[in-house]
Amino acid sequence: MDTPVTHSPVIAARLAAVRQVMNTRGIRALFDPSRDPHLSDYLPERWKGREWLSNFTGSMGSLAVLADRAVLFADSRYWVQAEHELQGTGITLFKIRSGASMEHVDWLAENVATGGTVAVDGAVLSLSAQRLLASALTAKGVTLRTDTDVFDAAWPERPSLPQAAVTDYTAPHAVLSRAQKLAATRDAMRKAGAQWHVISTLDDIAYLLNLRGSDVSFNPVFVAHAIIGVGSAQLFVADGKVGAALAATLRADGVEVLPYPSFAAALGQLSGNVLIDPRRVTFGTVQSLGKETRTVEAVNPTTFAKSRKLPAEAQFVRETMEHDGAAMCAFYAWFESAQGREHITEITIDEKLTAERMKRPGFVTRSFATIAGFNANGALPHYRAEPATAAVISGDGLLLIDSGGQYLGGTTDITRVWPVGKITDAQRRDYTLVLKGTIGLSMARFPKGTKSPYLDALARAPIWSAGIDYGHGTGHGVGFFMNVHEGPQSISQSMPDPHTAMEEGMITSIEPGIYRVGQWGIRIENLVLNVPATEVANAGFGDFLQFETLTL
Repeated sequence: MDTPVTHSPVIAARLAAVRQVMNTRGIRALFDPSRDPHLSDYLPERWKGREWLSNFTGSMGSLAVLADRAVLFADSRYWVQAEHELQGTGITLFKIRSGASMEHVDWLAENVATGGTVAVDGAVLSLSAQRLLASALTAKGVTLRTDTDVFDAAWPERPSLPQAAVTDYTAPHAVLSRAQKLAATRDAMRKAGAQWHVISTLDDIAYLLNLRGSDVSFNPVFVAHAIIGVGSAQLFVADGKVGAALAATLRADGVEVLPYPSFAAALGQLSGNVLIDPRRVTFGTVQSLGKETRTVEAVNPTTFAKSRKLPAEAQFVRETMEHDGAAMCAFYAWFESAQGREHITEITIDEKLTAERMKRPGFVTRSFATIAGFNANGALPHYRAEPATAAVISGDGLLLIDSGGQYLGGTTDITRVWPVGKITDAQRRDYTLVLKGTIGLSMARFPKGTKSPYLDALARAPIWSAGIDYGHGTGHGVGFFMNVHEGPQSISQSMPDPHTAMEEGMITSIEPGIYRVGQWGIRIENLVLNVPATEVANAGFGDFLQFETLTL
């Protein structure tokens, strides 16, 4: 992690190009939230402007560029990585408390002079974020401009829209038909008093229409927008991505395929009540709505629907876990026999583990970039090994492996820590604390509807007791052959909003950890399913849930 950075001249030239465009357009500060028009966590290449401009490759982080300085905002998962990747760029790291932090809002309000203009591409800025930013800047006499995309002018080789084909996702794994899901969505629209529902988040669209793609690394989704009406459905996708046969199938199910660029014009033609999710739709999308519309704000119905796995889906996941567990066992058997006999690096770990998963039925791709970190590298929660810097697995220490697969029957995510050579008492102590945290939360029983953030302390308690903490959430929702990170539930130190309530059928990770910078990292992760706690005697206290551990 200490090799010289050679990107600084390139980054300097890119910053100069961006600043020239800013100066021409009267922009005092540019803010890039590192999002796309679909508010994805993992971005298609076209919208990786922050990475292009800063050299920071972390999956989360935002960037502010002023005439005399540039600042990257990142949380503790990425501090070491960011400090390395920003070397020589002239960009400063601003350490924020968590990925959900709004500290950049205060920073912009304090560092842009009264009368200045902050530009953010409204097409990639969520409606809820726009409201926070506009309120803070207006109070300081600063203008928020959302009608310009600086990257389009400053990034001449900017990638185009992805062109991979969209595929049909059918039975038996698609337990509900496209028609059934559309009917359920329209029922939710009716209850909300809406005639239209606008969806831009890719996992919601893929779930609703039983379609899959490969436009985003590791997530089987495709770039698209959708407008669902009481009696119609429109899918906006780049030309050529939906073949003639699939287009005919969609048409038979009442779904019209239209060009991706025509989405804004279609929004302008709407009238009546439009259901939107302010956290999952961009400000630019809302600005494009017709003047005869009124927005009804609520969580996307599909967000709730896809999080609550049906019994048949849960069974597919159990079967998938058997195959994934078998692949893990085959890998570990090789790893144990190869130590001391073969040259093994962190890259080798990823290659061998992926090769074993590829042998299993239904495997499609990894569910995220494998994290294989030996000793000090394991202390970086989102470490990614590179060929030039990957550690050799030899001597004494701990190897942290966080990996997962996308299968037709489910999505997996598992972390294990393996001893190499001699282990110290301090390492055993840390591992035991993390294991206690994993067990403590895994054995919990709680009332149905409990807000998921309330459960976070159950995993942290044994670790806190030793005066230790970790800087990431304890658990995230996991999709069904879908994004490895999904909501609405999140076992973390976030706000316990009503939409985070735990319901039967949700799949969530449990992954506490301890990270000692420069020494080692320990994380133990399983996926669990919310199931009824039937053995709890109900004496008028309502229904209780407990976790079924799915990971083998």
